[in-house]
Amino acid sequence: MVAALFGWLVSFGWRRAPALALRLPAQKAGLLAACLAALAYALLAGFAVPAQRTLYMLLVAATAMLSGRIVAPSRILCLALLVVLLFDPWAVLAAGFWLSFGAVGALLYIGSASVGAATDRWAKIRAWGVVQWAATLASLPILLLVFQQFSLVSPLANALAIPVISFIVTPLALLGALVPWWPILWLAHQVMAWLMIFLEWCATWPVWLAPAPPLWAALAAGVGVAICLLPRGLPGRALGAVLFVPALFWPVEKPPDGEVWISVLDVGQGLASVIRTRDHTLIYDPGPLYSAESDAGQRVVVPYLRALGLAHVDVLMVTHRDTDHSGGTASVRAALAVDTVYSSVAGIAGRQCAAGQRWVWDGVVFEVLHPAADAYAADNKPNHLSCVLRVDAGGRRMLLTSDIEAPDEAALLERYPDGLAADILLMPHHGSKTSSTPSFLQAVGAAQTVIPVGYRNRFGHPKEEVLARYEAMGSTIWRTDRDGAVGIRLAEGTVALASWRGEHRRYWHGR
Repeated sequence: MVAALFGWLVSFGWRRAPALALRLPAQKAGLLAACLAALAYALLAGFAVPAQRTLYMLLVAATAMLSGRIVAPSRILCLALLVVLLFDPWAVLAAGFWLSFGAVGALLYIGSASVGAATDRWAKIRAWGVVQWAATLASLPILLLVFQQFSLVSPLANALAIPVISFIVTPLALLGALVPWWPILWLAHQVMAWLMIFLEWCATWPVWLAPAPPLWAALAAGVGVAICLLPRGLPGRALGAVLFVPALFWPVEKPPDGEVWISVLDVGQGLASVIRTRDHTLIYDPGPLYSAESDAGQRVVVPYLRALGLAHVDVLMVTHRDTDHSGGTASVRAALAVDTVYSSVAGIAGRQCAAGQRWVWDGVVFEVLHPAADAYAADNKPNHLSCVLRVDAGGRRMLLTSDIEAPDEAALLERYPDGLAADILLMPHHGSKTSSTPSFLQAVGAAQTVIPVGYRNRFGHPKEEVLARYEAMGSTIWRTDRDGAVGIRLAEGTVALASWRGEHRRYWHGR
């Protein structure tokens, strides 16, 4: 729109100056002005992949017109794709790359057969509906693969929002930037406010949630898109809908009865872990706060659970107040349905963690070992109130210790002199020298130790002297900064650990 506006203005003025028109035709001058305006607008908009795609398609089309050639729209799209990848090869890792080029490709795929053939008013309305259907269907496999969800009312929302934004709000905003008269911007704001009422109503409708499908299922759905968008009357179009079934209804993988799966996620310097039994889910700390705009709950925990097909959490345990453990709380509670919250944080509504709390899910025993109920009356620093959780599946145990320190380890030894033994230990306080006392390590006797720690963190965790204690007792060390997320499976007679980077090797891991 910006390119068309500036191109028309320059062309309009250019042809009224004979000296200029003799040197360069007004049409070509308008094209050059349109390209420059589009480039400036794309830079102001942040130069994201959709803006790049639109800009490069415009530049290719303008180059073809300036050279006197006719270039097919599909070739323009492919050339724009090539230019994007030449400037930014990593764009293929962005969801916007696939959504942008996929939607435009679908529109070009059906455009000539539907939009161009529309003659009367109702045919044009029907063609507009076909366009919405094509864009929605083309984005479906990508949304399921990347976001594990899609809106059921997005075609309706787009059908109103796109023309209102394109033909009313944006022109008024541009006009208001050129003409300093406040009613113009007020009208643009009012139209946007009315539109937001409708969009907020659309946002209350449910979305389709499904586990992340395997790549082959997403590719099959992509083939299904091409088949469904074939011209009417061709046989076999129903086969396209069948190819969507694996991606839409991919089953949720669950632990068997009596088994527990624990994932210590890679969230940098902090802790976030997810514990699952057959029918229940517990989050043991939602991870650190990264900035005022982002946290591990929003960036890691919620996407991880959605990839598993989970939108409900039975227990959220926020072990203590420090933001490297509690920073993602608000994001998790906003995005997921949480039944119960356990914490040692005064400002979080829910139940206080207290030694002795115990419950059983699907044959797996959960027990809180720390802090003692009377610890909240004392003036303890947050680390001393860290919730310690023991998970027992058929006699195989993992001890999750958060940020307890030496006094808390001594209190645990006194309270459970013979009850701290575990197969796996979540290293206390990320390997700080204030924790992991020799007597505590001897009492736990864990053969495997997991350290939730950030790469080259400013605290120097884990400390060398602490690592030496674990190595001396023969414990195998797993680190999230080196191994990525660590997956643990506990069942009667079974203790299995695996790292994300070990199972999904990439050359940038340096191995």
